[in-house]
Amino acid sequence: MTIRQLSDHAINQIAAGEVIERPASVVKELVENALDAGSGRISVATAAGGKTLIRVEDDGSGIPGDELPLAVERHCTSKLSEDDLFDIRSLGFRGEALPSIGAIARLSLTSRHAGDPHGWTVGVEGGVKRGPEPAGRPVGTRVEVRDLFFATPARLKFLKSDRAEGAAVTDVVKRLALANPSVRFELSGSDRQTLTFASASGETALAARIAQVMGTEFVENARPVDAVREGVRLHGLAGLPTFHRANSLAQFFFVNGRPVRDKLLMSALRGAYADVLARDRHPVAVLFIELDPRLVDVNVHPAKADVRFRDAQLVRGLVVGALRQVFAEAGYRSSTHNAQAALAAFATGGAARAQEGQMPGGQMPGEQMPAGRMPAGQGRGFGAPPSDWRASAFRPLGADGASVGVPQPVAGFGEAPQAGFESVDRPSADARAHSGEIEAERLARPLGAARAQLHATYVIAQTEDGLVIVDQHAAHERLVYERLKEALGRKAVARQGLLIPEVVELPEEDIARLVARAGDLEEVGLVIEPFGPGAVAVRETPAMLGQIDIRGLVRDLADDLAEWDETTRVRERLDHVAATMACHGSVRAGRRLRPEEMDALLREMEATPNSGQCNHGRPTWIELKLSDIERLFGRK
Repeated sequence: MTIRQLSDHAINQIAAGEVIERPASVVKELVENALDAGSGRISVATAAGGKTLIRVEDDGSGIPGDELPLAVERHCTSKLSEDDLFDIRSLGFRGEALPSIGAIARLSLTSRHAGDPHGWTVGVEGGVKRGPEPAGRPVGTRVEVRDLFFATPARLKFLKSDRAEGAAVTDVVKRLALANPSVRFELSGSDRQTLTFASASGETALAARIAQVMGTEFVENARPVDAVREGVRLHGLAGLPTFHRANSLAQFFFVNGRPVRDKLLMSALRGAYADVLARDRHPVAVLFIELDPRLVDVNVHPAKADVRFRDAQLVRGLVVGALRQVFAEAGYRSSTHNAQAALAAFATGGAARAQEGQMPGGQMPGEQMPAGRMPAGQGRGFGAPPSDWRASAFRPLGADGASVGVPQPVAGFGEAPQAGFESVDRPSADARAHSGEIEAERLARPLGAARAQLHATYVIAQTEDGLVIVDQHAAHERLVYERLKEALGRKAVARQGLLIPEVVELPEEDIARLVARAGDLEEVGLVIEPFGPGAVAVRETPAMLGQIDIRGLVRDLADDLAEWDETTRVRERLDHVAATMACHGSVRAGRRLRPEEMDALLREMEATPNSGQCNHGRPTWIELKLSDIERLFGRK
């Protein structure tokens, strides 16, 4: 075949295929041009998700009439200084957006510069140019794009529904609005409700814009981030680990004000949340990275969605280190979303029963209760069977504070450090924790004073303005994990030898993995060695775990090792082993705690980093405010 030069029309269509993927791509390019022009107000209008109409209007500096024809020519730009592609300080710089759009759609560009008496307009339709012609308009620019991809009908088949394309446009506008809080954005059209982001100024401008775009709930459940390392600055808001989403759509990254979807940054974010978030959940964050433009290449992707850092490890280390420091400073704090979900469950409980077709007492909706009839189990919960008063949390106490009618433990025999379940006929609540008055100092603590233990699993604490419910196993699991990590950092994990080694039988492939990682396991205090075919002998365990199920621990570790590969870093391996050990060595659900143990657990949670969530990302405690509880009962 003969080599030939492509026509300008074909070249423009090829370039358009790289830059313009969908209507959202057009909106991104046009809004970025408006921002580069110094606009203070930008309005975007769409129809049919942007397929039939996109209109972007701004109050920026405008384009002089004699330069307007150049604006729709390829590789004509005013944004590069001496053709230096390594010192880019604007969002656009290639001069490809307008000619690419004009090659596949009907483009109309109207602009007026402050020095011109009137505006000018040019048009491009399928690559054919017309104008310029005089036009009346105030200072600024209006770009109108109609019938996107009319010149390349095959591309229309790859577009999604109007709703999906409209949602992509909204996402683009939100990302650009987050990066420019001083600019007013307005998104409207026949296919959507009007969305307005008012301009903000001052030190709180960024927080105000984030609240506008992502909601006040995120701002309330996020921590500010501000760190600098070797000339690279990271700032923004990072959501608490207990405030998460089912996908990564609520993760926003900006490099020198440019919205990006960079794999390095997304990986760094996952690494920062690695041991505080469930594997199937995603963090919420708005993070800005500022650095010398010469240290980042923004010209590696046609749509400028990816960037390449000169020192990628420096940026990754900054993101991971800064976020982990923020989580450590947050300490015990947990998301308010957990308490709101609990209150919603209380509030909708009665409605759910009504929807099932049954009302309290067993009558159907609209049926009158017979005179003199009380619902079964009134006062104990609807339909509850009669119960023994001796099993009640509110049973009478004797003069010595002991429960009447309930056998007491023999004096002199304390509870074992890791006790199992007690007899099932014992009450589920421990009334000893709330005997006597509570000191004001304990109530003033962030997690309050322990009052009771319910179902040998949940600790109830009273604060000055509400109550706190703590999952004792999840909380203690995090405490043990943090202690193990601290000891690992000091290389001082204390071990206790077993009088009789524990022999654990496993399949040969699991034994091979355990033996291969014996050095890593020894660093966290677990000493194993081969013990014939299909078995290992455990000779030492971490002392801080106390009495544990060694067989179950070794089997879980073997399963974890099966998911690792040779590229898994040693520190990640050790942290994962420590997390598995912490789960086995923590206070189990079903263990009854003494009042002093409950208070000690609360105090240690307040002093331990990341104690607001367990190793699997579940919340360790929730708080219900007294005002919210009073509203549930109609007292407010």
